[in-house]
Amino acid sequence: MADLRLNLAGIESPNPFWLASAPPTNSGYQVQRAFEAGWGGAVWKTLGDPILNVSSRFAAVSYGGKRVAGFNNIELITDRPLEVNLKEIYETKKRFPDHAIIASLMVEPTQEKWHEIVKRVEDVGVDGLELNFGCPHGMAERGMGAASGQVPELVEKQTAWAKEVAQTPVIVKLTPNITDITFTAEAAVNGGADAVSMINTINSLAGVDLDSWDTVPNVAGKGAHGGYCGPAVKPIALNMVAECARHPKINVPISGMGGVSSWREAVEFMLMGATGVQVCTAAMHHGFSIVEDMIDGLDNYLDDKGLDSVMDIVGKSVEKYSDWGNLDLNHQVVAKINNDVCINCNKCHIACEDTSHQCIDMLKDDKGRDILKVREEDCVGCNLCSIVCPVDGAIDMVEYANGKPPMTWNERQAAIGATPSCSVDLIK
Repeated sequence: MADLRLNLAGIESPNPFWLASAPPTNSGYQVQRAFEAGWGGAVWKTLGDPILNVSSRFAAVSYGGKRVAGFNNIELITDRPLEVNLKEIYETKKRFPDHAIIASLMVEPTQEKWHEIVKRVEDVGVDGLELNFGCPHGMAERGMGAASGQVPELVEKQTAWAKEVAQTPVIVKLTPNITDITFTAEAAVNGGADAVSMINTINSLAGVDLDSWDTVPNVAGKGAHGGYCGPAVKPIALNMVAECARHPKINVPISGMGGVSSWREAVEFMLMGATGVQVCTAAMHHGFSIVEDMIDGLDNYLDDKGLDSVMDIVGKSVEKYSDWGNLDLNHQVVAKINNDVCINCNKCHIACEDTSHQCIDMLKDDKGRDILKVREEDCVGCNLCSIVCPVDGAIDMVEYANGKPPMTWNERQAAIGATPSCSVDLIK
């Protein structure tokens, strides 16, 4: 069995699967149940000054027969007294000393407030702190959460205030509701953050009821934007983790989250630079026991790869991720249709003909049977046909030897003496 133990900025846990700060970590009862099920760590639901929540709070987006492809919520931070939470954190840590307990914190952006809550929380024995600069609804309207997390100067200043008194590692949780997350991640590092976590939820409205015309969810007929998470946000989250992991000035560990539903997504996040992952929606959908399959799947994957430790996969794909201008313009792939497997549904032909490059022909073979054939000279390798094909193995994307030497856009521009193609290149 591979070594699944995790060390993120000095925070150790028996495996890389943590519950994110959210409804599943709202109480000691829940966190203890999670640890009994096998979760390696938990980020306690965000602590701060007392708030009031509303009813109803959650909504889901289902698609193509899949329930909870995305999840929306308008719930705020904990509505339980701080003293009660601190007592339960102490009891939980005492019972599970080898599991990681991280306290998520959110207070008004003042030095006094940050000093006070950091000291109180650390007194009960947490392993680390997560500063919540990501919540996009409710708290943001009060100058906290994403309202702070969208301003690099506030991220740096508040991180520094927490670090002035913190005795445990400080993780800064970042909002995705920003043009470029690397700016706030760098600000967190400048403020002394020991790690960053991403992503928090995305501004969203789950839907509108077509009969009542009420938003979903709604409170007495009134709606408000909420935070979106779940499987649908994984590509967005994975990109943001990767962008931070390859940024030379963001040289701290990353705790990745956003659509992690199985061991496979966890491996993807870790390959792209995350040192461990956090999970929320999948646990809310299926319960705490899903961690069993996550642990088994990750262990089997590491064994198949001949790796001794989960830490061996962290960041291994980062060097493969770059800017568009560094991609080889002369590399070419084309579609190959296997007519022995093809069921002649013609979805590839329709997709190519209507919305792509019109390079799939409908022909007859020598026995008069309908077949599909790709004109390789016209195929641009867009992958659309293989994406819409319902049959595995019917369409392969294969490399096409065109005899051209590698040439990136940036190399091309340099060869002709042109300036960088993107204003972001000039800024950075």
